[in-house]
Amino acid sequence: MKRYVIDTNALISFVTDRNQEQQQKIAPLFESAAHMKAVIFCHQHVLTEFIYVLDRIYQVPKDEINRMIKDLIEMPGIEVIQEVDFKTILSWWPDPINDFGDALIAVAGKTRSGSMVVTFDRKFAANLKALNINIHTFEK
Repeated sequence: MKRYVIDTNALISFVTDRNQEQQQKIAPLFESAAHMKAVIFCHQHVLTEFIYVLDRIYQVPKDEINRMIKDLIEMPGIEVIQEVDFKTILSWWPDPINDFGDALIAVAGKTRSGSMVVTFDRKFAANLKALNINIHTFEK
């Protein structure tokens, strides 16, 4: 079974129309998880960033965001993770990974054996590659 650690930008692309190409690329991963052919690990930090972006940037009503989060965490194949390995995060942040949230996702990808990090952020992907963390690459 494939295992993915999702970055906030990939989750945002899945639920919004901000980038149709990214939305089309990420949808099959969620479909695979819904059919229990994959597991998508979603760190609680990603959920916090996701809520913030939908609320502040997209101005989605809070009750709608609440419903989206409930649907997401109840979906088959989705596993919310909460643990934080601060020692490793702090060894990667702010160098070589400048964004704290990205460092947290990188650690989640490293500690979830056999997982691939799903991101559309090229700079973050380059950092992951340098740290020998598996990255999900989308077919062109």
